Amino acid sequence: MAWAVTVAAIIERQGRFLMVEETDGVNPERVFNQPAGHVDPGESALQAVIRETLEETGLAFEPQHFIGIYHLQARNGRDYLRLCFSGTVPDRAIARPQDPEILACHWLTRDEIIAGRPRSSAVLHCLDDYLAGRRLPLDTVSAFHCDR
Repeated sequence: MAWAVTVAAIIERQGRFLMVEETDGVNPERVFNQPAGHVDPGESALQAVIRETLEETGLAFEPQHFIGIYHLQARNGRDYLRLCFSGTVPDRAIARPQDPEILACHWLTRDEIIAGRPRSSAVLHCLDDYLAGRRLPLDTVSAFHCDR
């Protein structure tokens, strides 16, 4: 089985969460997702979540906590392992997507995310764990290179 490893960023400001609007790869329907994406070869999960957030929102993400690992068996037949982090972006900065596949960025409540259709169930699972207070230290996820 081939796994796709992805990362996601939860960024909260006054009860609203930074979400990206994109189209689902399966159909053209617009969906909401946390800033998220694939981990590139040779890249750590922390490096990937910082890079993906910058590409999708134009904002510098500062990870503060690890939220969890989520296994998603997607409709496309692939298995995704999502590593979710929470953190901050500069207070007054305005999100401007750099990635042409991102249609817009929005600050939304949980109810607004549900009403607008989350990209997958993983979006809400990550968010609900964050809202329940799950916060693990960043060093829960470590990266190292083979020494032999």
